Amino acid sequence: MKSVKIGLLGLGTVGTGVVRIVEGHQEDLANQVATSIEIAKILVKDRTKARNIAIDAAKLTEDPWEIVRDPNIDIIVEVMGGIGQSKEVILEALEQGKHVVTANKDLMALHGPEILTKAREKGCDVFYEASVAGGIPIIRTLIEGFSSDRIKKIMGIVNGTTNYILTKMSQEGAAYADVLKEAQELGYAEADPTSDVEGLDAARKMTILSSLGFRSKVDLEDVTAKGISAVTQEDIQYAKKLGYEVKLLGIAERQDDLISVSVQPTMVKQSHPIASVNGVFNAVYVHGEAVGETMFYGAGAGEMPTATSVVADVVAVVKNMKLGVNGRQAHVSYNVTKQKTDEQIASKYFMLLHVEDRAGVLAQIAQVFSSLDVSIESVMQPSAPNRSGAELIIITHSTSKAAMNRVIDEFEKLAAVQKIKSVYRVEG
Repeated sequence: MKSVKIGLLGLGTVGTGVVRIVEGHQEDLANQVATSIEIAKILVKDRTKARNIAIDAAKLTEDPWEIVRDPNIDIIVEVMGGIGQSKEVILEALEQGKHVVTANKDLMALHGPEILTKAREKGCDVFYEASVAGGIPIIRTLIEGFSSDRIKKIMGIVNGTTNYILTKMSQEGAAYADVLKEAQELGYAEADPTSDVEGLDAARKMTILSSLGFRSKVDLEDVTAKGISAVTQEDIQYAKKLGYEVKLLGIAERQDDLISVSVQPTMVKQSHPIASVNGVFNAVYVHGEAVGETMFYGAGAGEMPTATSVVADVVAVVKNMKLGVNGRQAHVSYNVTKQKTDEQIASKYFMLLHVEDRAGVLAQIAQVFSSLDVSIESVMQPSAPNRSGAELIIITHSTSKAAMNRVIDEFEKLAAVQKIKSVYRVEG
């Protein structure tokens, strides 16, 4: 078999890592696929820019179409990000009969079904392992490792920036704003951190994971997302006292033909393995009917971890080329599912209330829960010497999201409740 030629779209952090691995691991790659793999052309924004890696200038171009329409290129590796041009380029690459490897979570979350359908029509591979959880091979695991199982739940820390922030708040007692600034200075968070801290990045990743895990079409609009910008040091310290850690979790659940997918700050029991995932690391917990509980942990971003996933996908494409089976592994959403209503989404909840400090208030609170058929697991009244009134911490037994919303509505009308400070889902 002739040398397999790659067209690399993007030479940022991940693209640079791809070059390092392909050029530095030639012997290992050749032993796996029995042919050489060569990066033939690279798309850059500025050919004259100084780079921290030696690149043959003749391979550089500022025109993506020069790469996509080159008949000698077999595989397009897209690591430039964005949606508009990336989608155009990938669809044209497939039209030209080229295989595609991408790390673009935004593109696959929004347009994955269209791209995968085109790939199947053209007999091409589209692999996107690096789009979720960096170096953790979770996508291939969901498609292949769980192919004989029925996944009931996927729960993941899939955004390293927010996990770093919450870890520092928990371990060092730092304030949210201070840790966010530090994360920006370290390069973990963008100048505009909205996508990370408001849960949008995690929502896109959960769209991909739930589509694969449930073998069903899940759209980004189906994912309810809430970020960590309202999480306070008070919330985290109370959680720790009760034996919990606060994590931004993506949670996808399936029961028969009903599914729910959300991203939200969640209190996780410290005994649950996902509670101990700290810093910028990611983890994905998968519960299958047959296999039971499994968890996959590792670096969720960074040059080399993400590039490793990209090159692993390239190797998979080349192996398929040698076997003549390209295009047969495109994920097809064949299960017909419906979104759970709020009445059907159930979990335990943590609630922190600021209330009047007088006799009879606790009885009023309990009466609201009782009247709405929400059972209380525990109540704690910590001392609050620096504020008027009292604080109540309540953890419920499992109840529906709708019932909890009704409780919140009643408390907003109750004079004895000064403020509903926090409400969090509880896991583990």
